[in-house]
Amino acid sequence: MPKPLTVNLPYPTTEGICPDAFSLRIISPAYASPVSELNAVLQYIYHSFFFAKNGYNDYADTLMSIAVAEMKHLDILGETILALGAPPIYARYPANGFDFYSSKYVSYSRTLKNMLEDDINGERQAICGYRKMLKTLKNECIIKIVSRIIEDELLHLETLENMLTEFKC
Repeated sequence: MPKPLTVNLPYPTTEGICPDAFSLRIISPAYASPVSELNAVLQYIYHSFFFAKNGYNDYADTLMSIAVAEMKHLDILGETILALGAPPIYARYPANGFDFYSSKYVSYSRTLKNMLEDDINGERQAICGYRKMLKTLKNECIIKIVSRIIEDELLHLETLENMLTEFKC
């Protein structure tokens, strides 16, 4: 498995987090929704296959490294959701009947350039979503977790923007 593309900072733990429905509703969309870590994992893996198939192995490896980092975020958010008192299912909270995650949210672009553009857009949406969460969250432990995840997302955005610039050349 490739090394995750992350900043060199430790992740905060979920130690001390107690059940909290308010925080749960705020962070759960980052776990499994159209703009979630789960979606990012699947999309980066999918896009990586196409870069590798077209001989862009360095790009494919970078996308897989980002996917592994997003898996770490998914893991942390799952642990946080569990600590907040709910099972980390692949649905929005509160779950509405059939409001489960669907892979239809993955970008199935047909060109490599569009794949990178979609990945950049996904990172921008993730950063924006996490920053909105920070404005609403009151639990300091969760604020630290979200802030740490943002650091990785900013690195991913910068990396993808550089990849797109190189790719266009």
